Amino acid sequence: MPLNPESPLARFMANLPQRGRVDWIGVRPARAIPMRTVEEIEAFAGGGLAGDRYQGGSGKRGVTLIQAEHLPAIAALSGHAVVAPATLRRNLVVSGIPLVALKGRRFRIGDVELEGTAPCDPCSRMEDALGPGGYNAMRGHGGLCARILRGGTVRVGDEVQAL
Repeated sequence: MPLNPESPLARFMANLPQRGRVDWIGVRPARAIPMRTVEEIEAFAGGGLAGDRYQGGSGKRGVTLIQAEHLPAIAALSGHAVVAPATLRRNLVVSGIPLVALKGRRFRIGDVELEGTAPCDPCSRMEDALGPGGYNAMRGHGGLCARILRGGTVRVGDEVQAL
């Protein structure tokens, strides 16, 4: 059930004055092959990212994002000193803005407009990637899935701003 826009909670949830930044970009050309790291990528409205396995019309999962600030938590919870972004198989690593606050909201990265659609829950591959317990280490830290509403180019260093 949607919140009453006049409620204090709705006002708190709408208050997002800070902006974030894209720290890393990667694409997954197929399910079981390594991620490819890039400095910029083309995003297609109603689809996904160029060269990504979800490029052809993935609906709610056109792009996946993960919070940079959660990478150390995932590493600690899975028994690693550090975890490389490619290990977690998300498209964008974003810092400086809470991704959970973008669920159900429109936001912009560079000139690309997106809508946060759902949490990006971990997949079974995290057990192989992070070792036993890897799936649980990512629970609550998996990031956000987003739909691409207006395409364009996303670059490392682009600003992430709630609309």
